[in-house]
Amino acid sequence: MPVLERLRSDHAPALLAFERENRGYFAASVPDRGDDYFADFERRHRALLDEQESGAILFHVLVGEDGEILGRFNLVDVDPADSSAELGYRVAEKAAGRGLATAGVREVCRLAVEVYGLRTLRAATTLDNAGSRAVLGRVGFGAVGSVTLDGRPGTAYELDLGTVFDPAPPGGLRAVVSSYAPGLGGSFGRERSGTES
Repeated sequence: MPVLERLRSDHAPALLAFERENRGYFAASVPDRGDDYFADFERRHRALLDEQESGAILFHVLVGEDGEILGRFNLVDVDPADSSAELGYRVAEKAAGRGLATAGVREVCRLAVEVYGLRTLRAATTLDNAGSRAVLGRVGFGAVGSVTLDGRPGTAYELDLGTVFDPAPPGGLRAVVSSYAPGLGGSFGRERSGTES
């Protein structure tokens, strides 16, 4: 069974392979990362891990039994003042349709409450991304308004983790999480579901 893990430096080769193999698939529903993302991947990966140490972003990867990355589940714009963050995620084309996106989002929501001390998550997706809209709905996110994402119409969502969220069912994904010191803040705004994740 796949396991959700906090992003680490040793995930870099598998993460780069995941992004390369799924580039065209992702570009159909979110803006393409561009060639520079791939050319400068190692430096960028190290910088994001450094930022993750501050608590401003919290990245997770869904790792298959063979070590292959099947998805990314990120919390960005972590705001300790109001205990909130923005959720972004993407799942490999070959892993789509198997419930892994829903399970991964549920598990990140559980971590948000139990490990990171968050109370609210936000997300956004384009209107033509039916898969992401369905995942957010299944987990309990409610539509809170209209947005424009890279020139495309979309919907903003919010999840109150204290009253609405139903944690992952028994037997669902579980995460392997290293220590984290909540209360460290900042906002960087990268690696989102509907834009740059």
